[in-house]
Amino acid sequence: MPADAFDEQVSSLAALGEPVRRKLYRYVVAQPEPVSRERAASGVGVALHVAKFHLDKLEEDGLLEVEYRRPPGRSGPGAGRPAKLYRRSARPIAVSLPERRYDLAGYVLAEAASAAQRAGLAMDELISEAARATGRALAEQVRPAGRPGAGQADALSAVTEALAANGYEPRLVQGRVTLANCPFHELAESHRALVCALNLELVNGLLSALGPAALHARLDPSPGRCCVTVTTGAADGPSTTTRR
Repeated sequence: MPADAFDEQVSSLAALGEPVRRKLYRYVVAQPEPVSRERAASGVGVALHVAKFHLDKLEEDGLLEVEYRRPPGRSGPGAGRPAKLYRRSARPIAVSLPERRYDLAGYVLAEAASAAQRAGLAMDELISEAARATGRALAEQVRPAGRPGAGQADALSAVTEALAANGYEPRLVQGRVTLANCPFHELAESHRALVCALNLELVNGLLSALGPAALHARLDPSPGRCCVTVTTGAADGPSTTTRR
């Protein structure tokens, strides 16, 4: 990493060393839509002027992005100024000491797997099994919550906890879990089919270890999030794979 890029990354991350700023950042990124200053202030229990100061610093440091929007139903003269809303920046920020290139190693693996698939070899099945095994291993992080015989609510809680611990940023709404982040985003940009299948099998492995049969992982791609969702009820559609 060039020195100037390293300095920029470190400076951005250093902004999160301030406790209130860190709480505001975590609150904003946990919401499914952009957040106003008032909502963020209320969400973390600080005064509005304090939230405004720290949110603007997070924007200045590249950790948050902003948009301006009027509340629904307000338009035209007299509607007032649009509200300033904050959301997480799309710019990835990471610092590793010493520098690591797991992305490069992953890219080589993805290229090799894609070549094996084109040649009709069985590497895809090997990758699928490895992904399922990894998912089963992730269950050990939350094993008490996902003990055999656990109810659906407990299993959902355990699944979301394990996924959150591994960077997927799960959102549980009305029995459906969507994953706001793909930990393999850059690889997915160039090897989407392979990475989406890997994600699906990894989540299937997790469910096989934690979840009752009523929980199902399926491919459900949508812009801005991981292509896998977890749903309750009967398995449906060709995008759902059988847990093994």
